[in-house]
Amino acid sequence: MTVATEQLSATTLLRFATAGSVDDGKSTLVGRLLHDSKSILTDQLEAVEHASRSRGQDTPDLALLTDGLRAEREQGITIDVAYRYFATARRRFILADTPGHVQYTRNMVTGASTADLAVVLVDARNGVVEQTRRHAAVAALLRVPHVALAVNKMDLVAYAEPVFAAIAEEFTAYAASLGIPEITAIPISALTGDNVVEPSAHMDWYGGPTVLEHLETVPVSHDLAHCHARLPVQYVIRPQTAEHPDYRGYAGQIAAGAFRVGESVTVLPSGRTSTVAGIDLLGESVGIAWAPQSVTIRLADDIDVSRGDLIAPSDDAPALVQDVEATVCHVADTPLGAGQRVLLKHTTRTVKAIVKDIPSRLTLDDLSQHPDPGQLVANDIGRVVVRTAEPLALDVYADSRRTGSFLLIDPSDGTTLSAAMAGEAFATTAGHVHGTPRHQDEEGWDF
Repeated sequence: MTVATEQLSATTLLRFATAGSVDDGKSTLVGRLLHDSKSILTDQLEAVEHASRSRGQDTPDLALLTDGLRAEREQGITIDVAYRYFATARRRFILADTPGHVQYTRNMVTGASTADLAVVLVDARNGVVEQTRRHAAVAALLRVPHVALAVNKMDLVAYAEPVFAAIAEEFTAYAASLGIPEITAIPISALTGDNVVEPSAHMDWYGGPTVLEHLETVPVSHDLAHCHARLPVQYVIRPQTAEHPDYRGYAGQIAAGAFRVGESVTVLPSGRTSTVAGIDLLGESVGIAWAPQSVTIRLADDIDVSRGDLIAPSDDAPALVQDVEATVCHVADTPLGAGQRVLLKHTTRTVKAIVKDIPSRLTLDDLSQHPDPGQLVANDIGRVVVRTAEPLALDVYADSRRTGSFLLIDPSDGTTLSAAMAGEAFATTAGHVHGTPRHQDEEGWDF
């Protein structure tokens, strides 16, 4: 392993997403970030310069680095989620550049669902608009741990501190009402590079970090001591060879927390208990493994475990539920209605379910609840009550983003209908998941 590779492997990984209203400059910010941090290849920059000249522009349009679809380049907007991977000496990054249009809110849900940080852009001339509030609300719903406010186009308001201060105050107050714990506001100009990678010479009144400095230093919390350990079983390994005649291992990616050899565990939904006899990682036995490592766990007892089961510590196992109340972001073009039959995919387990009720739809501009909407259409966010055919080992989303989330799927063609988060919507209210005794009708789907 080279010195450079060793240094890179020692750095932490930050997943972050950019969001904001149309024309706030998200793609330009991402392009500037990649360009000024020297994270793009020469041929990529040459292609952007050529495309910019063909459009009559004297300087490279850095937004073209992320707007990869032809429709995006022709319209000058972001439609799809563009993922970029880059690294500095201090940290590695996975970036999701998400669309700003209202009709592509579902794409922002996709990009932010695994993010450690969301960068919300605001045009300094327009201030906080409805789509700004919408994206802040989505970040709060998805429990993104950190939110940064980038007040862009400061060059067009003469780098005025009062303009920045007013926008930062308004956004911070709104974010606090959503339960977002921390906001870092940064005045920038993505077009000229002010406070993106290098500090601005035009805003000496600002003493905070640049965008890149904040990305490099924001804490990425992986405190295993406060995580609920969960291993969704993906595959059962039984070689039955002369070398391993009795080997039985349960393979999967640890969703959260850590597992140790010797600890007591429970397999759900069966409720059978055993002890971790061994943990295999990359062909070697280890005494402890943690998220997000992919491992094979061996148990001391020969019990029935299959794909879709969940292994958890016996003293910290989730409750089994069949009635689930959750917040969903509807992503399909076809509506979701009460009484609809769906498949529910939770980690590696997929079960039949029925949408029993849609109590409300959320209006994101003022956070009001529209009661009994009847159905949810594309880009709607609402509350649903789902009844499953089989019990699920489901956590509250506020406790675990991996094991508190699930998908609703169309059973006829496998289309993803909604992305769901179990429990209460925002961090300002306590989350809970209701459980009821098992009751099912295999043929009628009336659970």
